[in-house]
Amino acid sequence: MTLSLAHAWKVLEAVPDPEIPVITITDLGIVRDLIQDGGAFKVVVTPTYSGCPATEFIEHSIKTALLDAGAQSVTLEIQLSPAWTTDWLNPDAREKLKRYGIAPPSCTTQVSTKKEQVIQFMPRQKDVVECPRCNSKNNERLSEFGATACKALYRCLDCREPFEYFKPI
Repeated sequence: MTLSLAHAWKVLEAVPDPEIPVITITDLGIVRDLIQDGGAFKVVVTPTYSGCPATEFIEHSIKTALLDAGAQSVTLEIQLSPAWTTDWLNPDAREKLKRYGIAPPSCTTQVSTKKEQVIQFMPRQKDVVECPRCNSKNNERLSEFGATACKALYRCLDCREPFEYFKPI
C-alpha cells in the first residue's frame, strides 16, 4: 500500500527538532512543502539559518521517518528564499517552548523593498522577554548566546531562575 500524502504529513508532524525535542520540524515551520508522486515524496525544507548544524540530522530524520512509514523514495530540496523566520513557528510551538522552560521569540514584521527586491525582517518592538516560569518581564540578559546560537541566556530578576530565550529572526 502506498503512503498517502495526508499520512506523510502526519509522519513529519512527529519528527522532533534535534536541538529542542519538545517541538517538531513542522512546529518550527521549516517544512515548506511535501509533494507526492506515487510512492515517491519530495520534501521542501527551509533551514532555520544556513549554518544550522542540525540541518543534516533533520534531513536524515525526514528521510528515515518517511521511508519507515512506507514511502518508496524521498528526496529533499533545500529552499533558502524566503529565509526562515521565527514568525513561522506555529502557536503550539510557542506554548511548548514556554512549558519546556524556553521563552518563545517575539514576532517580527516583514518589510519588502520593491526597488531591491529584498525582504527584510525587522523587530516589531524591542524584545520583551517574559520568564517562562513566572511570566515576569523583569529579566536581564546574561549572554547573547545560550546552548545554541539561536538562543540567548537570561535570568529572571523576580524568581531568580535562569532561562533561554529563542531569539527572533
